[in-house]
Amino acid sequence: MPAISWLLQPIMMTAAFIAAWFVAEDSANFGVVQMAVAVLLLTSIVALATFWRSIASWIAALTR
Repeated sequence: MPAISWLLQPIMMTAAFIAAWFVAEDSANFGVVQMAVAVLLLTSIVALATFWRSIASWIAALTR
């Protein structure tokens, strides 16, 4: 369980920071917005990890 905590804590902290831009922290739905942002961040990280080679080759083709 500690390994999951090490992986998710930075994501949740970032999600809380981003969610605070849109919703007050003492709002009743702050946790919902924070979780939605966290899911979007986690999805983005997985997508970048999955398509890293395609993205890198696309950027390399652009710089030529």
